[in-house]
Amino acid sequence: MLQVKNLAKSFTMHIRGGVVIPSFTGTSFETQTGSLLALTGPSGTGKSSLLKCIYRTYLPSAGEILYTARDGSEIDLASADDWEILTLRRNEIGYVSQFFRVMPRVSALEILIEPLISRGADRKEALEKARDMLSRVGLGKTLWDMYPSTFSGGEKQRLNILHAIITKPRLLLLDEPTASLDQGYKERIMEMIMALKAEGTAMIGVFHDRDALLALSDTRYDLIRGTYCAIGEP
Repeated sequence: MLQVKNLAKSFTMHIRGGVVIPSFTGTSFETQTGSLLALTGPSGTGKSSLLKCIYRTYLPSAGEILYTARDGSEIDLASADDWEILTLRRNEIGYVSQFFRVMPRVSALEILIEPLISRGADRKEALEKARDMLSRVGLGKTLWDMYPSTFSGGEKQRLNILHAIITKPRLLLLDEPTASLDQGYKERIMEMIMALKAEGTAMIGVFHDRDALLALSDTRYDLIRGTYCAIGEP
């Protein structure tokens, strides 16, 4: 579903006289439907930046990101027009960031309902699904109409994950999805990710949580070595 070819990213620090700071370079891997590829390597090797290049929050400095869309067309996410990227985000690609930046004065329910309605679900159906998912991850009724800006870090992250998976994206990017969760909620989220993967979603994830890495990943790509590695290999 996704082929990354010779991808590179560097940052130019204009406020520091144009100093160029490399993030990663010459990165190539692919991922298939129904599997999760973990990106591994020490902090600072560019794992999160790589995910942001795929989601197109960042523009890559070089290389290709070839995505096979639902209609069978191949799109280079590194060079596609902005409108095409926004359409893919709305309909096919989900992203769980490390930090959930909430929309002001929008309730938790409305945050989950909106992407469903934009895909054609009626409001009653969207409400039922949103309420069910919020309940499954321990976000009770008292929080449904509250603004997530008032939530704890763990509550925000659970809502963040639900927002990314509620529409069952074809490609899901996960950046430390379980980092701020306690054990019980982490297991519930991992079960939901596993179920989505079983339905055919392709996933790329960054995990510092070893339990999540071992439980969820099928293969891993090490950014330092630039090669595929066994899941349990240090």
